Amino acid sequence: MSALSVRSGTGLSGARAWRFGRPALVLLLAGLAVGVPLWLVLVTSAKPQGEAVKPNLDLPHHWQPADNYADAVSQGEMLRGLLNSLAVVVPSVVLVLVLGAGAAWVFARRKSKLVSAAYALTISGLLLPPAVITIVMELRQFGLANTRPGMIAVYTGMYLSTSIFFMTGFIRSIPAELEEAARMDGARPLRIFLRIILPLLRPVIATATIMVMLYAWSDIFYAFFVLGGGDAATLPINLYQVASAQLYLNNWHLIFAYVVVMSLPMVAVFLVAQRKIVSGITSGAVK
Repeated sequence: MSALSVRSGTGLSGARAWRFGRPALVLLLAGLAVGVPLWLVLVTSAKPQGEAVKPNLDLPHHWQPADNYADAVSQGEMLRGLLNSLAVVVPSVVLVLVLGAGAAWVFARRKSKLVSAAYALTISGLLLPPAVITIVMELRQFGLANTRPGMIAVYTGMYLSTSIFFMTGFIRSIPAELEEAARMDGARPLRIFLRIILPLLRPVIATATIMVMLYAWSDIFYAFFVLGGGDAATLPINLYQVASAQLYLNNWHLIFAYVVVMSLPMVAVFLVAQRKIVSGITSGAVK
């Protein structure tokens, strides 16, 4: 009996240790997957050119982050890329939010087979990747290739499904009696939408805003095919162009400094709105 009790106690302690150690192991692996590349970028961006020829995880012997960042901003034409990115990302976010909120309100309140089919077709964009060749050919037909309006249309179409999905789930959790009371007071649909629905959608709007901004800000694949290079190049395309030029060739300290500066606006936005992001995801997907 004593040996059996010892084995049982050992098994329970092992199961308890695994139960508490498993989350720690997952966090450790996630930290390594995110922390190692981030550390590589940060330490390389602070090294002189001689130490950064072969990027590694070692600390720099001579720190010069200020000089590297200043050179990346001035020589990499970051101001032009920043303005181009803002000119594309901001209108895309606004269109995604406005169109997504309006469509989600209809999908959440109307009950019919046609509306259900339209909703299923709309959110299918979450699973079906856009065909870049088809997109480019259609933009050429409409005369929008290599233009900012064409890029805005592409981003709006790509991320509208995500916005509608989260907003529809959230609106369904809002009591319909609020809207009925407003109708009885003589409020028209537009007034109900602006005064009742949109204020309640703030957590989901914050989530959709951050998600669209993060994806569109760092996108280079679709921007490369739609915008190309030239004066309309966004920050990622501009980074690719200057990194391919002779000035930045093998100058990893400047390339990584460019990456750090380019990422700072999105990092700041994420840190400020991270609580609303979690709240919006759980509200739109769970309720």
